[in-house]
Amino acid sequence: MSKIAQQSIQTTIFSYIGVLLGYINVLWLYPYALDATELGTFRTIQDLGLLFVPFAQLGVGHGITRFFPKLEQNQSAFLSYSLALSLLGFGAVTLIFFGFKSQIMGLFATNSPEVLNFLGVVLLITLFALLSSVMDAYSRSYLKIAIPTFFREVFLRLLTSVLVGVYLLGWINFDEVMLGLVVVYGMALLGVLAYLIWLGKVHIDFNWKNFPPGFRSSFIRFSLITFLATAASTLIMKIDSIMVSSMVSLEANAIYSIAFYMALVVELPRRAISQVAMPVIADHFAKDQIGEINKLYRQISNRQLYICLFLFALIWSNIDSIYHFVPNREIYQAGKYVVFFIALGKIFDVAFSVNSEILVFSKYYRFNLVLTIAMSILIIGVNYWLIPIYGIEGAAIGSASVMLAFNLIKYGYLKIKLQLDPFSYETLKILFVGVMIFALKDFYLDEVHPMLMAGIKSILIVGMFFFWSMIANVGQDEWNWIKSKLKKSGS
Repeated sequence: MSKIAQQSIQTTIFSYIGVLLGYINVLWLYPYALDATELGTFRTIQDLGLLFVPFAQLGVGHGITRFFPKLEQNQSAFLSYSLALSLLGFGAVTLIFFGFKSQIMGLFATNSPEVLNFLGVVLLITLFALLSSVMDAYSRSYLKIAIPTFFREVFLRLLTSVLVGVYLLGWINFDEVMLGLVVVYGMALLGVLAYLIWLGKVHIDFNWKNFPPGFRSSFIRFSLITFLATAASTLIMKIDSIMVSSMVSLEANAIYSIAFYMALVVELPRRAISQVAMPVIADHFAKDQIGEINKLYRQISNRQLYICLFLFALIWSNIDSIYHFVPNREIYQAGKYVVFFIALGKIFDVAFSVNSEILVFSKYYRFNLVLTIAMSILIIGVNYWLIPIYGIEGAAIGSASVMLAFNLIKYGYLKIKLQLDPFSYETLKILFVGVMIFALKDFYLDEVHPMLMAGIKSILIVGMFFFWSMIANVGQDEWNWIKSKLKKSGS
């Protein structure tokens, strides 16, 4: 776990700085500077652009991670080859987009017509995010995760803050804000490229004939098979927001987006750990080290579940205090239970560990393709059923339900095919600690300012978390790491 731990710590730091910026943006700056319709448009256009990325990428990101260990040279040629394939994919997506433009416009014409003014921005966001994702995968293969994470999680949000701040000052209009998003994503792309050039990992090399025999055909075949799984997985994450805009309104999507972002904090440790774990899993499969994969599978599950339950308890116990500081909270606090159900879905995901990553890099990767496509179809059907009944909460319930079903099937498949299991007696102890700290969610003091109330609750939760962790003897690695850092800072 040494490589994973080292990079994960750095990545987590940047991720949480990004979260801090994100909280300032989503919970204060955006609701303050933009009205609910503008905010809904702002989020919907970005979600649409990012939704198209995996379709354009053609699975190249996972292909890079899987096939990079097979190369001892020609890595720069591999990058240029991967970028060329992705640009072909982008060309195909663009043709399909314009071919079905009238149908796409029809989805938003009734409830969210403002989206129609910025469909060109969608494709440009897709292009820049696509190229960034390919270079992220290339950097990840060198186990260089932290700096690309900085550009994706911190730099991108910081520039977006500046963009909306300039709008708040009245220096630009809303149309120019939307065009500015293209510049923001373009600058983040240039940052990752500059980092790779600085590392000496990028050279102009189009000599694609010197790859090992059969390398290109195997790479393309694997990428094309896995791209549908990746695309469907992104569809699962993004479709609820887009369907809320289409079926309800842009204002409803603004409420949903703010709630979704609050819940997203719960899964940040998973995002940091899984990014670094992917090349390690690929390497273990290359060496047929199934025992090491199972060990990693279980370690990551326990670590993620332990940390993420704590974050879930902190957020849900303080949810009213958090909404108190959101501008126009009388509008946005309608998303309170969206936070709960989305966060619950994230807990399901982290508990089942890196099952998707294991499937992608195993010989059973086709199963992941079939399952993910089936789940994406299911979530669309579930949303069409639940959104008209429960509104934005229906979208959140649908997401959590599909996430649980998705992970249960993958768990059973890996258990049967590879005898892998992320759960143990340690899992039960972690769940026990989580249940005990959730007992504080209803603790409340009358006539106490929400900020003070949040501070009191948070201190009580941390204390209870530490107490029950000691009683159950879980999380020793995490607490020892915190103690060591406190000792260093105090010396």
